[in-house]
Amino acid sequence: MFTVIGFMLGGLLFGYLLRNQAVVSYVGRLISLAIFLLLFLLGVSVGVNKEVVHSFTTIGLDAFLLAVGGVLGSVCAAWLVARYVFKEGKK
Repeated sequence: MFTVIGFMLGGLLFGYLLRNQAVVSYVGRLISLAIFLLLFLLGVSVGVNKEVVHSFTTIGLDAFLLAVGGVLGSVCAAWLVARYVFKEGKK
């Protein structure tokens, strides 16, 4: 945990010191590259795990149900907020 906090504070300090440099313009691209690399490595680790690969159907169904539930819950909450909080048209 202290390692993670240390890296974050180190990055914060490094970014603060280089805030006016041209290298800052490449930070977004480097972050995207790092995220793509991490996603690729996550895919490799999942693909190597035989237990996960054999249970894809169950995992896929659970993921689908969670996604549908999250979307439906968000839509219902947005509808309630729009109806009861933002009553501009009603007098």
